[in-house]
Amino acid sequence: MNTAIAAPLTAADRCDRCGAKAYVRARLHAGGELLFCAHHGREHLPRLRHLAEIEDHSASLQETTPTAPADER
Repeated sequence: MNTAIAAPLTAADRCDRCGAKAYVRARLHAGGELLFCAHHGREHLPRLRHLAEIEDHSASLQETTPTAPADER
């Protein structure tokens, strides 16, 4: 299979189901792609895994930003 490198997902990429920010890209083996928010990605990806190459960035929602200790604020 000839796989093209996809551009990274940006804030402009929106879920095809609800319009929220996309965190999941499913590049269909037959051509084309689907974009999903984390919620719809969890809902639809189990059925798409054998039909598409999945790029899932939903784990970035779990990342936390370090904060300063209370005495340094």
